[in-house]
Amino acid sequence: MAGHSHWANIAYKKGLVDKKRGKLFGKLARLIIVAARHGGGDPAANLSLRYAIDRAKKSSMPNDTIEKAVKKGTGELQAETFEEVLYEGYGPHGVAVLCEILTDNRNRTAGEIRRLFEHHSGNLGSTGCVAWMFERKGIYRIPAAGLTEDHVLEVALEAGAGDVRQDGDAFEVTCTPDVFAEVGAALEAAGLATDLAEIQRVPANTVELDVAAASDVLALIEALDDNDDVQSVTANYSISDEVLAELQARE
Repeated sequence: MAGHSHWANIAYKKGLVDKKRGKLFGKLARLIIVAARHGGGDPAANLSLRYAIDRAKKSSMPNDTIEKAVKKGTGELQAETFEEVLYEGYGPHGVAVLCEILTDNRNRTAGEIRRLFEHHSGNLGSTGCVAWMFERKGIYRIPAAGLTEDHVLEVALEAGAGDVRQDGDAFEVTCTPDVFAEVGAALEAAGLATDLAEIQRVPANTVELDVAAASDVLALIEALDDNDDVQSVTANYSISDEVLAELQARE
């Protein structure tokens, strides 16, 4: 399991997400507000907004909450002004960590994120200290039931995707950000439903963690995820199935 690029950690963290659904809705609302503010309130003409709304719907966010967030973004309803910030640092055991932030108070958020890093034996770094270790990639996840890899491969590669691989019960399609929209449109036209469609930061190399180190790193990741201003956390760790099973057994 490599941090946020392989999918075993989704199941590991699902219980945490379910317990914090209200917090998740708040994060998704911010994402929708910012997307609508930058590109307008029409999802057909604003790809960022469309995917933000898709993520919200897949997380069972109520339609009226989504509509209010769009209106806040377009100025029809009053809303805070959120700033997009990328924080970088090192977690325990030398793991590189990126936090994508949407905040209405940069100074407050910086202090909170710094304290979380320090509390978990890490340190918040300067701009550019670890971002070079990650590459931005478009990622689609397609449930594999009833599909063949050859079919998914044909559709995805024809649209410009770079790779298709099966990961457990799903196919993972990756592409460069510049063809993300085209690949998504091709998958949709072919009737290939996705349960994830995002542009993520994927690590070039990963740090293999044992049980003790994995426990330390995941504690930091979960603490950062729990912060209201953090939209996503990406780290370059890798955890084997055996270590993951031992961690889950301790829950």
